Amino acid sequence: MPKTIVIVGAQFGDEGKGKIVDFLTEKADLIARYNGGNNAGHTVVVKNDVFKFHLIPSGIIHEGKLNVMGNGMVIDPKVVVSEIESLEKRGYDISEKNLIISQNAHIIKEKHVEEDELTGSKIGTTGRGIGPCYTDKAARKGLRMIDYIKEDNKYAKKIRPLVKDTSLIVSQYLEDEKNILFEGAQGTLLDIDHGTYPYVTSSNVVAGGACTGLGIGPTKIDAVIAVAKAYITRVGSGPLVTELGTEEETNKEDSINKLKRELGDQGLSFLKRKIINKVNEDDEYSQGRLLRLNGMEYGTTTGRPRRTGWFDALIARYSARINGLDAVAMTKLDVLSDFKKIKICTAYECKGKKSSEFTNNVEILKDCRPVYETLDGWCKDISKAKDFKELPENAQEYIRRIEELVKVPICIVSVGPGREQTIVLKKQFLF
Repeated sequence: MPKTIVIVGAQFGDEGKGKIVDFLTEKADLIARYNGGNNAGHTVVVKNDVFKFHLIPSGIIHEGKLNVMGNGMVIDPKVVVSEIESLEKRGYDISEKNLIISQNAHIIKEKHVEEDELTGSKIGTTGRGIGPCYTDKAARKGLRMIDYIKEDNKYAKKIRPLVKDTSLIVSQYLEDEKNILFEGAQGTLLDIDHGTYPYVTSSNVVAGGACTGLGIGPTKIDAVIAVAKAYITRVGSGPLVTELGTEEETNKEDSINKLKRELGDQGLSFLKRKIINKVNEDDEYSQGRLLRLNGMEYGTTTGRPRRTGWFDALIARYSARINGLDAVAMTKLDVLSDFKKIKICTAYECKGKKSSEFTNNVEILKDCRPVYETLDGWCKDISKAKDFKELPENAQEYIRRIEELVKVPICIVSVGPGREQTIVLKKQFLF
């Protein structure tokens, strides 16, 4: 069994990495995040208690675990202090015993946020200063944490005791053969080098980023697990070949906050029933909207709808190659339970030619159309299934078919947001 596991997103982010990390954290001694900033969000549900994190690793809610924010991250001091104070209000004691921050991580300044708000909308960034901060880092004019904590302000004072040489501490845990979980933010298709450039983030999201983002050697990694939804979503602009409906149609939809406020729970249930009828008449926009409603595919902060599509096996295979995947953790299988027919994209057709390989060239992708394989759905609630045999035969067949297409074993299947709604298929890839 592995001692060190890297968790990456296989798609465009929002795959449910937070839940999988939380599930694996039980047997981990150290949880380390290696890239990004507060442009990513993790939601963890523990006994109906909901925790939302943007910077701090989600292992912080577990006792006896050391959480690390690596040098590959860019950190907004106000946001990290806000998260610390929020946890303290809920009764958690935050100290260097359970949270440390790399002295080499770069600081997001006010000017970075302002610049991002002015220019970032063109490529769909979050406007939180991530890109401009990484730009300053590459230009060697950024502010590092080791220098920031010398300042005399309440944020610097609050985090000063937590700032350490995290590479050294992670290395000590490796020498002691502790279980270590390396956590990436966003998804492979948003990687600065391997994503759908320029519709990408500004850091290395892929598994290799764990080494540079934490200061460890590649030989120290035992296993790489990618988290993939049973379908696919994307936030903001950029190609999405299997998109159901159009980006314009999705953008016209109300936020989930407005829907809940105006319709209430009963109204939302009625809306879903209306949509299900259209879904099974093969209306693509309605299929995409049902995925949104069933999967709560709305921004954690804004409530804005995410773009949705069928599972893309080409993207998953590309992710397997780029990351050197050992296994896949599939999330949100339960979201597909209202569909009589479920599609998997097995190839692209572009200008009359068929291809089974993904390219991150956006000029080519914009002309690609999906080639689908259609499977029978199961139309049954699977959220209480505890093992593979309890899943309907058609759900089992869906999992097996994706394994065949991606050529990587599926080690975990998630059938709901709770930690207990997790089915382990192959223990050999886990702690």
